[in-house]
Amino acid sequence: MTAAGGILTAAAGVAAGDWREAVRAAAAALVAAGAAGEGYPEACVRVVEANGPYIVLTKGLALVHARPEDGGLAVGVGVTRLAEPVEFGHPENDPVDLLLAFCTPDPDAHVGTLAALARALSAGLADRLRAAPGQEDMTHALKEALSDA
Repeated sequence: MTAAGGILTAAAGVAAGDWREAVRAAAAALVAAGAAGEGYPEACVRVVEANGPYIVLTKGLALVHARPEDGGLAVGVGVTRLAEPVEFGHPENDPVDLLLAFCTPDPDAHVGTLAALARALSAGLADRLRAAPGQEDMTHALKEALSDA
């Protein structure tokens, strides 16, 4: 995925009382950007309700997503940095302060975006997003990381 080929969003200091609010906020940014349909945030919550906190990939980081048919309209990636971390119930990686949300319009794009995010995270994307002073810096870090992926 190249940054030019997708919709990117960033939000810092987002308040969430629990993991459901955090997931909804992260996915709602994709809806607001036009990358996902209105039902996408609830679909993302249902993924965690059905499968548990497997989306918490590493210390403090959750990868919010649902299936393309659950509302993916375009390739979109968003980062949400919470004002206060929330618990997902993951035995090792809670609490979560950073959420990467993504959506895609089809399964091929889903796999490609997931692979691009995995490469970017392996190259230190989460640390850069946490260190970014504000939303513009977060968007720039995301764009830079995904343009190379």
